[in-house]
Amino acid sequence: MEFIDGKLFKEMLLSGMNNLGNHSAEIDALNVFPVPDGDTGTNMFLTVSNGVKAALDEPSDNVGDIAKTLSRGLLMGARGNSGVITSQIFRGFYQAIKDLDQIDASQLAHALVNGSRVAYKAVMRPVEGTILTVIREAADYTYAYTMTDDVTDCEKVMERMVKEAKESLDTTPQLLPVLAEVGVVDSGGKGLVVILEGFLSAMQGNVIQKKGEEKTEGEAAQTKVQAGEQEYGFCTEFILHLSENGMKHFSENSFKEELATIGNSIVCVQDEDLVKVHVHTLEPQTAIKMGRRQGRFMKLKVENMQDQHDNILEKEEEEKAEHKAPHKKYGIITVAAGDGIKDAFKELRADIVVGGGQTMNPSTEDFVSAISKLNCDHIFILPNNSNIILAAQQAQTVCEDQDIHVIPTKTIPQGLCACISFNPDMDVESNLEEMTGAIDTVKSGEVTYAVRDTTYEGMEIKKGQYMGMFGKAIVACKDDCMEATKELLDKMLDEDSELVTLIYGEDATEEQAQELSDYIEEHSDAEVEITNGRQPVYSFVIGVE
Repeated sequence: MEFIDGKLFKEMLLSGMNNLGNHSAEIDALNVFPVPDGDTGTNMFLTVSNGVKAALDEPSDNVGDIAKTLSRGLLMGARGNSGVITSQIFRGFYQAIKDLDQIDASQLAHALVNGSRVAYKAVMRPVEGTILTVIREAADYTYAYTMTDDVTDCEKVMERMVKEAKESLDTTPQLLPVLAEVGVVDSGGKGLVVILEGFLSAMQGNVIQKKGEEKTEGEAAQTKVQAGEQEYGFCTEFILHLSENGMKHFSENSFKEELATIGNSIVCVQDEDLVKVHVHTLEPQTAIKMGRRQGRFMKLKVENMQDQHDNILEKEEEEKAEHKAPHKKYGIITVAAGDGIKDAFKELRADIVVGGGQTMNPSTEDFVSAISKLNCDHIFILPNNSNIILAAQQAQTVCEDQDIHVIPTKTIPQGLCACISFNPDMDVESNLEEMTGAIDTVKSGEVTYAVRDTTYEGMEIKKGQYMGMFGKAIVACKDDCMEATKELLDKMLDEDSELVTLIYGEDATEEQAQELSDYIEEHSDAEVEITNGRQPVYSFVIGVE
């Protein structure tokens, strides 16, 4: 294969996207803890699909034009650290081929190397043992092979790229001790490998198809495993639109240095009048203030920066206005997984329940979209997950013309208690006081299963065992789900316990829930409320008040 033309390039992108989607759950599971709460695969898939779908709609058959559309779409849709880095790999790829109708073997190899260079440049302090290592080693070794052996076959270049990427991925645990500790490879690097495998498969005449239904609403939380993550716990992302004057004076390096005073894991890239920022920080509001000084925040709708979509966006805004809900004083937006839990929130006056939980974190865009559907004077947002709070706060900033309050609920029981405490007849400040205060009145626990062997604070955990988690701590580990749940309850119940909310999931039964209710009544004076939450992953979610 001497050249890659526009038609083949689109097939490669489609195949890579589908292969990533097929492996996203596997990539999500490559985390330190045995709970399937990672979102790297999901974030990368959402990032890549946003760019690829835009590229597939590009009318030009010119490879450079397609790559430009891909790069823009990836930048606008980038989620998470790995997602942003992935967008920069393909930004560098585009820069190397932007003037080409088609690409040959040497141009392909050079474009991959440039993708690596641009990605490294975007990150403030690159960490080895991540997706950055995989792209750098694979691209450099492939380029050397192409030039040394005078390779002219594009398929051979991609074969070598896949081979080198796999070998580099296998070495990531040697570079990041946290990976070696639990015996996994880097999740972002794994995502890159499956994308490249999809590219190669298309070049060999087999465009990989997406298996099953693509998830558009998921359930999930995020656990970070990079060095320094515990110090800087908030993943802050935003897109800035620079003014004409801002474009003249903005400096990526200077802004990175400013961000470095409050955080790490910094990625900052400029694309003409747009700036994409990713930082892990304990001071997200400070980062947002830094951004506000540089330009205005954009809604995270990628299409609104592409001229060819202006008419579509205008139509969407008109439709939103037409379907605006009736005006009322208060609105509540909350996050939940499981139809039963969603119904419980709706019974407690929640207007919109955003999908969340174990396969993805709702984005700022998801919250902004929910806000746009309400017609309220005051809006309360209940994230119900510590990893979702910042996205909600960013939506609050984006929609600064509305009165939005984020109640920092970190669990489903906290969210339910906050909803119960809401009173439509009280003023805003009184509701904020009551709802926020309710958070501290409930203890939260969950029961789920381990996906691999590991250890936690000296406790040996085997794959398939059930774990009882009290807050963030694993306090029980048993082969039997009921035994694990009862041991968890023993840790949660005390003489002050008055009410236990027992929410059973899709892999538990009403009979099991009743057995636990009897157990609670035998060992405490607390009343028990049973709810069929139908939630995935967690057999039981427990709140004790």
